[in-house]
Amino acid sequence: QGKKHEFTTDCYSTPEHGFSTVRSCKIESGAPGCEQGGGCHRGLIPTIPPLAGEWGGPAMPTLCPCQRQDHGRSRLMLFEQENFQGKRGELSDDCPSLPALGWGSSTVGSFLVLSGAWVCSQYPGYRGFQYLLESDSHAGEYKHVREWGSHAQTGQVQSIRRVQQ
Repeated sequence: QGKKHEFTTDCYSTPEHGFSTVRSCKIESGAPGCEQGGGCHRGLIPTIPPLAGEWGGPAMPTLCPCQRQDHGRSRLMLFEQENFQGKRGELSDDCPSLPALGWGSSTVGSFLVLSGAWVCSQYPGYRGFQYLLESDSHAGEYKHVREWGSHAQTGQVQSIRRVQQ
């Protein structure tokens, strides 16, 4: 609701377009935006209209383009428990359903992003809460649910896909 603007090219600073804050957005195609300049901290995922609360505050001050990575060789390890303990699995391609792949639990305790960037979704089919995990952030180590993003409340992850451009 309220003032809106459609961006069809890169935007390095939303205040330059008359927005001091952004309370919601819908990314229909292209690369995700980021919360702060100089690369992603908590990103926005294409086609998902995030709510302000998912950004960790009442409004996001600026959007900027993400620093892109080479995702041709994306690799992700997932672990049943925090701190890389318990059963583990490895992905190098999209997985629309971890349960169908044989992951026995509806939760994941920790991730090790060996390369690329990944979107982890709460439910099969890339639905529900989503978390952006990158090899360039946290040195690729996400030891606890609370490191996945400010809105992470549960370790429930049932589908995972690579971020590609």
